[in-house]
Amino acid sequence: MLCDVTTPQDLDDRFRETLAALPAAERRRDPADPVTDDAPLTGAQLLDLFDAQVTSRQLDLAGRWLRSFGEGFYTIGSAGHEGNAAVAAALRPTDPALLHYRSGAFYCVRAAQTTAEPTPDADAVPQAETTEPEEAGSPPPAGGFAAYAGAARDVLRGMVASSQEPIAGGRHKVFGRADLAIVPTTSTIASHLPRAVGMGLAVERLRRLDSAGRRTGAGVRVGSGAGAEHAPWPPDAIVVCSFGDASVNHASASAAFNTAGWYDHAGLRIPVLFVCEDNGLGISVRSPEGWVEATLRARPGIRYLAADGADPVGAYAVAAEAAAWVRRHRRPAVLHLRTVRLMGHAGADAESAYRSPSELAADLDRDPVVATARLLVDAGVATGEELLARYDETGWQVRRLAEEVLGEPKLTSAADVVSALAPRRPVRVARAVADAAARASGPGAGARAEAFGGKPPELAGPLTLAQSINAALADGLLDHPQMAVFGEDVAAKGGVYGVTKGLRDRFGAARVFDTLLDETSVLGLGLGAGLAGMLPVPEIQYLAYLHNAEDQLRGEAATMQFFSQGAFRNPMVVRVAGLAYQEGFGGHFHNDNSVAVLRDVPGLVVAVPARPDDAAPMLRTCLASAAVDGSVCVFLEPIALYHTRDLYAEGDGEWLAGYPEPGAWVTGHVPIGRARVYRVGSADDLTIITFGNGVRMSLRAAAVLAEEGVGTRVVDLRWLAPLPVADIIREASATGRVLVVDETRRSGGVGEGVIAALVDAGYVGAARRVAGVDSFVPLGPAARQVLVSEEAITDGARTLLAR
Repeated sequence: MLCDVTTPQDLDDRFRETLAALPAAERRRDPADPVTDDAPLTGAQLLDLFDAQVTSRQLDLAGRWLRSFGEGFYTIGSAGHEGNAAVAAALRPTDPALLHYRSGAFYCVRAAQTTAEPTPDADAVPQAETTEPEEAGSPPPAGGFAAYAGAARDVLRGMVASSQEPIAGGRHKVFGRADLAIVPTTSTIASHLPRAVGMGLAVERLRRLDSAGRRTGAGVRVGSGAGAEHAPWPPDAIVVCSFGDASVNHASASAAFNTAGWYDHAGLRIPVLFVCEDNGLGISVRSPEGWVEATLRARPGIRYLAADGADPVGAYAVAAEAAAWVRRHRRPAVLHLRTVRLMGHAGADAESAYRSPSELAADLDRDPVVATARLLVDAGVATGEELLARYDETGWQVRRLAEEVLGEPKLTSAADVVSALAPRRPVRVARAVADAAARASGPGAGARAEAFGGKPPELAGPLTLAQSINAALADGLLDHPQMAVFGEDVAAKGGVYGVTKGLRDRFGAARVFDTLLDETSVLGLGLGAGLAGMLPVPEIQYLAYLHNAEDQLRGEAATMQFFSQGAFRNPMVVRVAGLAYQEGFGGHFHNDNSVAVLRDVPGLVVAVPARPDDAAPMLRTCLASAAVDGSVCVFLEPIALYHTRDLYAEGDGEWLAGYPEPGAWVTGHVPIGRARVYRVGSADDLTIITFGNGVRMSLRAAAVLAEEGVGTRVVDLRWLAPLPVADIIREASATGRVLVVDETRRSGGVGEGVIAALVDAGYVGAARRVAGVDSFVPLGPAARQVLVSEEAITDGARTLLAR
């Protein structure tokens, strides 16, 4: 049969015709027996897989039906990929999974595994249900749709954007549920693979800690304070991550494979099973014949296994072998599962534009659901008529559920939509800081003194910005047993600028460690570690390097709570050295002043400490917010201020500050979104709003203006997201004249947000901006031509005052 397109009707008709033509076996087989003499699956187990595959297929058909009258909003289906049901059956339901968007049958099997009693050991051959053996010739067990009804309702709710959908709550159609250990992935074009590697690293680290705890009888605490919790998955869990064949070409996939192999080569274990569901197409672009296998086989440190998704018994056997190998050796492997794609990429896809009728017919001949049905009939487990009856019963039940969920409520307000985005509980965060202070000055005082070599930082005298951050990181590592600091050069070298110096020696290589040079993988490690219960503090060496990997923050980190209603979270504090004004070290990579890409990410916290006495409390706030609320924070550290000591004159030491003792942490707490105000002179004439390097320059400019009789208040924003809008409006209104000093660029810079906040609040005073030129920062003295200067600030202030 040749066709120009595989429609839902085509697929349904072909399935019916094929099953009706299947000849019955000469004798019926006991469902408790293997389907063949050497098969790893019994007839009952294979029938269960068939039911899961049929449920997934009927959900795809229902999705197209819903879309036909405007009530369905998602039509990317799993038809042709139902062989992944065998992969799910070979795993344990407690193995965390990040799924490809064509993993519908996998999801159905996982849901049935989780609700079944008792939970089987997936390393062993699953056993049939404990019922009396049926005599030859008796019908197959009832089973059917009942085991998969819950999964079907989940998927249908996602299709119709029901607010009662259990993971995303109507925000997106995803495969995910916390009780199924399925982590939602909203874009499976490889962006979730680095997270999977991070989860594998964290699972293995926590397994080793748990093992050590059991040997000592101490147990393992991977949380802090009242939020303490144990690792979310069993110690011997493995991480499974599925994706499409076109994704192997994506930079994020290359980063993940390379990182997994790099760690394996270094002797560190990453128990991850990658599953490439290969249908040969990336929407309309073909994967060259043999390319996927060649590229997967070529990955060093990753074992390669292959299976045919149209052979459920063989796929199960290979998947079980792969899972057992990863579980036993704690090393990465990839299962190359060959599939087909039926009904096109999605509902609107016209396959006839890029595929021939013979290609479409060849895919229909490899329909995995038909293949399972044929094997069941050949083995004498069921007849074609019986399987068709199960198919129709499932179709009727799915349609009934679809009609039910159509009436469920949708998200109806912006407040409902963003409620799960980034919860903020400032009172609890402040309490967490207070609890940390109490521990540091009470039961933890001895350990703290030992960690600081008997000389805690509050006794070390005035500190630089870099020294204050170093001390705060040490205090954080002491208070948060699950915290880890990692990145390029942070351990042995102590960071390019010495900010992490000595931390590895004090806290060990398991908690302060160097990574390979790849920002995508650094952030991916943090994302996975946060999901596994750790508190990761990755470092991106320079702000310019973050742009290589920004989607790990935007598409992965910031969306996790949004698309899981808080069921999953990836707390993280990303330290980034950035901004400009480095003396003797130039160029746009080491003096990057672009933060627009960060301020545009919903829910992301962006902190910019300018002074040492702000750096430590702000870092404590970020750590507490990550631990309490699951926040994703970027802690942007101005490189040029790391080692600055003076403010007005050489040797004045006014850019140094003492480190507060734990007893003062509560009074010095800096909430997210609160600015700091400096008053120079009368402070009645002008308000300068700035941040980062602009704080020091503005204070120096304010001193010059004071000599001219001008009183200035300098507002250090401290937080670029969320902006301290209330503080901005209050301080602007106090003088009626606002000068925004923005060291980022004029277009897309922070100043635009400040001016917009003033306008939105109805501010009617005078306002002016001094901002960087829309240019990359050049090398050497030329940088002064495009960056904000003290002279530009004083000139801007005088112009504003002259109005």
